Amino acid sequence: MRQSLVSTSQSQRAERRSALTSVTLAGAPLTFLLTGFAWLGISFLMGIALIIGLVHGTPLPHWLKPVHVHGALVGGILQLGIGGLLLSIAPSSDRKDAYTQSRFALFLALNGATAGLVVSFWLGNMTFAGLAGLFLVATVLSLTKTVWRDLGKALPEPAGTVWMYRIAFAALLAGLTAGLAMAFRLTDGYYAHARLVHVHLIVLGGVTVAFVAGLHQLLPALLHRPEISGHVARFALWSLPAGVGLLLSAFLMSAVWLEIIVGCLLIASIALCTFHLLSTWLKAGSPGTAATDHLLLGAFFLLLTTTAGLAMAANYLRNPPLLPIGSLHLVAYTHLAFIGFITQVIFGGLSFFVPDLLAVTRVQNQAKRDVYRGQLDGIMNRWRSVQLAGMSLGTMALSVLASLTWSLPLGSPYVQSSVWVAGGLLVVSLALFTAKLAWAVGLRPS
Repeated sequence: MRQSLVSTSQSQRAERRSALTSVTLAGAPLTFLLTGFAWLGISFLMGIALIIGLVHGTPLPHWLKPVHVHGALVGGILQLGIGGLLLSIAPSSDRKDAYTQSRFALFLALNGATAGLVVSFWLGNMTFAGLAGLFLVATVLSLTKTVWRDLGKALPEPAGTVWMYRIAFAALLAGLTAGLAMAFRLTDGYYAHARLVHVHLIVLGGVTVAFVAGLHQLLPALLHRPEISGHVARFALWSLPAGVGLLLSAFLMSAVWLEIIVGCLLIASIALCTFHLLSTWLKAGSPGTAATDHLLLGAFFLLLTTTAGLAMAANYLRNPPLLPIGSLHLVAYTHLAFIGFITQVIFGGLSFFVPDLLAVTRVQNQAKRDVYRGQLDGIMNRWRSVQLAGMSLGTMALSVLASLTWSLPLGSPYVQSSVWVAGGLLVVSLALFTAKLAWAVGLRPS
């Protein structure tokens, strides 16, 4: 009887420790990464439903588009970025639990703000959206010290990448502030300009600049090569935020010629960045992993997106334009960036960071950790050719679909079949990556 009571007491203590650990890990970097991916995946499926509805002429709820966009950008991409930020500063921390340190208040605030935005768009209540946005801005502002001080201590600075992250952070805050002004109707009479600033500061100034800086640090680390540095690398990196600022000015002034000039600068900058990444990969022996393949493809899609944007600007030099640009063409163009670049980079980053975090936090012994890490890497690299082909070909199929509408009606069987091919390829890639991610997280060290 006494042994039974002792056993029960030990079991209860173990359960309490397990519950405490679960609460502690709720705000850990891994939690941000997995939750951000969940938001991104749900928004991804919403986007496919929207484009199928657009091609088939099926009316979908008007609130689905803003929910899709903000769920992907705020709940998904921003949350993944915060997870990456916390992970980046962990190695330089004095805390023993740096990789599992709870940021539960930050986690709750970010996801609460995202949920508030989603509900506000569903209800069509812009005042509620403004309040949720205000809460989101306060949440992002709380990271200022982390971005300015902790990140500077944690990362080397071969080509000014730390300052690129800081510029991206400032652009993100400015873009969120513009969104707040729109929600509270402070931009009456200038709504189109405010929307332009809101979207481009977040997507170009925030996400794109930060992701390009991340590519220049992550890919060499994966390949065990020195980080890209030198005058040419600095020019390539710093031309990007400068070009984004000039491009936004050109948009606001409706100066198409300036847009084309700045577009050429951006193409040169991104081409140089891509060349440096590719040469680093070649010097490392051209290794093939899910992480490196996704990152390199993301760089190529960014170059393709910038080239397509320059072509669209040149199209408007004539009045009327040489080719008509409709909703479907804009969807195809923007998703060259959102899926081809941003999602590819996210898949590549998660393919590396999740196994690394799981190995560091679950296994103390270095030899056993290496074995476990090898098992996790093996999972993430399975069927990577199918995963990469589905994501890349699905993205290109959206562009083919949009191009077909210049000569064929939406009801054409070629157009109708193209949308299902594009959607099917993208869903297969997403489902395969999700299954592998769940498999890796569920695999415990033996």
